[in-house]
This record gives sequence, C-alpha cells and structure tokens, in this order.
Amino acid sequence: MPALTYPHVGATRAGDLPAGWRHVRHRVRLPEGTFDAAGEAVLSWHLHRAAGIRIDASADRAAPGVRVVSGLGVGPLRLAAPCEVVWAVDDGSRAGFGYGTLPGHPARGEEAFLVGRDGSGEVWFEVRAFSRPDRWFMRAAGPAGRVFQHAYAWWLGRTLRRLCARRG
Repeated sequence: MPALTYPHVGATRAGDLPAGWRHVRHRVRLPEGTFDAAGEAVLSWHLHRAAGIRIDASADRAAPGVRVVSGLGVGPLRLAAPCEVVWAVDDGSRAGFGYGTLPGHPARGEEAFLVGRDGSGEVWFEVRAFSRPDRWFMRAAGPAGRVFQHAYAWWLGRTLRRLCARRG
C-alpha cells in the first residue's frame, strides 16, 4: 500500500501546524444543539457529499487507516485526491478526523474536519490544514491554489451549517 506523502503525520489533531507549509484555519459556529448531527455528518462523509464532493471510501465512517478518494469536478475533468485517515475522534466533546495525502494527490499534507463544543457549550466546526503543491498544476496555480483551499473550507462550513439547520 502506498505511504503518506508528507512528514508531520497527525499534526492537525492538536492544531500545531508545521512551519514552512501553507496553512488553512477556518472556524464557523454551528446552531445550538447540533453537535451530534454535525459530528455524524463529518464522520460519515455526509458533509463532503452534501458539499458536492464525490467520496469513494473504504469504510462508511472515518477511522484511522480508512482510504478515501475525493473527487472534485465532473467526468474527465474530475480531479482525484487520494488520502488516508490518520486520526479520528468521537468523544462527546469533539467529533471529526484528519486525513493525509497519498501518491496521486495534487498536494502534500494533511487536512482535518472537526466539530467541537467550547466551554460555554457552543458548537463549532473547524477545518485545519497544512499543505504544499505536489503536482505541476498546483504549483502553477500559485496564489489561486491557496484561495481555492480557503474557499473550500468556507464552503464546507456553510454546507454543515445548512445541514444542521435542517435538523434543528
């Protein structure tokens, strides 16, 4: 089986992202009382699918060792991004996972999707990532690639808020 394409495996779990990499941190407050639904949407891939991402995963839920290929785009223009879940949590105050890139992914690095409750009981969704371009078109994209990463995190947050509002 192919190995992960980057060092610092698991760094997104604690949030101490390594220096020298592009960082993404996006946090959005979710509606009150939606922790369970939001956590399940993240861990079951429902969030990504609802956001329009094609997900082919080796399991129905995110867990360490699960392989997943995300696909963005349509038909021959679909970009495949193979990853492996490197950590997952579902402990009543946090639910989510981090996955790292495998060979064939357009970037190298790790991305995490985490729902959590703060000390006052508010529910938050956070995307954290560190990456570097790995394929020529990602390097050529330059700043546009970074804009896309931030827009993707924003879109996931918006999608999860919408999913939670439907359940509330």
